[in-house]
Amino acid sequence: MDSDALNTFLVVHRRGGISNAAKALHRSQPAISRRIALLEQELGVPLFERVAGKTRLSDAGRVMVPYAERAVAAAQDAENAVRALLRDSAGPVSLAVTGTLAGGRLSRVLKRFVARHPDVALTLRTATSAEVSDLIRRGEATIGLRYDRDRSADLDCELLFAEPLQVVCAPDHPLAGKRVAKLADLGDEKWIAFPEVPGRREITASHVFALFQSAGLGEIEWTAVDSLTAQKRLVEAGFGIALLSQSNAAEELGSGAIATIRVGNLTASHDVVAVVRRGGFLSAASRRLLEIIRREFSSKRVAR
Repeated sequence: MDSDALNTFLVVHRRGGISNAAKALHRSQPAISRRIALLEQELGVPLFERVAGKTRLSDAGRVMVPYAERAVAAAQDAENAVRALLRDSAGPVSLAVTGTLAGGRLSRVLKRFVARHPDVALTLRTATSAEVSDLIRRGEATIGLRYDRDRSADLDCELLFAEPLQVVCAPDHPLAGKRVAKLADLGDEKWIAFPEVPGRREITASHVFALFQSAGLGEIEWTAVDSLTAQKRLVEAGFGIALLSQSNAAEELGSGAIATIRVGNLTASHDVVAVVRRGGFLSAASRRLLEIIRREFSSKRVAR
């Protein structure tokens, strides 16, 4: 059982079938089918089954996935470690970031890193917090930035800072710049928030709705908007209010495009963490990027 066979198995699973996997791997469909058949023969069990015309994992296949992911990632670690001996400050570095963290601080991090390491092939992917962890776990990203700690045993999470949340509104809102005693006092407002999508959990959405429920706002009127930029534009236009982190609203607050409503009992924050694979290989360039991230965020750290 080699890493190529395991990677082929994973691509068939992620792409939903032999045909799509063949396109992704630039191989013929018979070659992919043969590779899977040999793997199944070696294991003595089928890894896939056809259900309603679709290729799905068998019970054995579902058991196989996490082990295959770790094995493929470990093989990539070995290759990267050997190549790093030859090119200390070059090669690929992949960063996966929750979309709402891809703001000004991250731009400064990337600019500083690229200026110091022009030969490094740096790639950036945005995803939900759960997806960031999955990318790190599978070895498809080197370093991740996400909200809240991932409790998985195969990941290491480092708290960078805790970012306070605040209620934002249009500048001409009746409560703009004013204070209310508690979040429940805003129960009659129209809210704008990230949607909670089944099977695609996003920490920020879950956190916001948990705050609403704990404040007795389970039945609020709200509009689901899956784009941070769109949320802020709607708030500016007076379509509703939103609960955003300080950095996400900093530019608009600075320009006066939006305002805040101070809430007496609101002390919530999002933990922002860096994620790497436990025991995984970090090249010299990856370690330097992580150091820059720590320095950039260190002034934002909040004592807990």
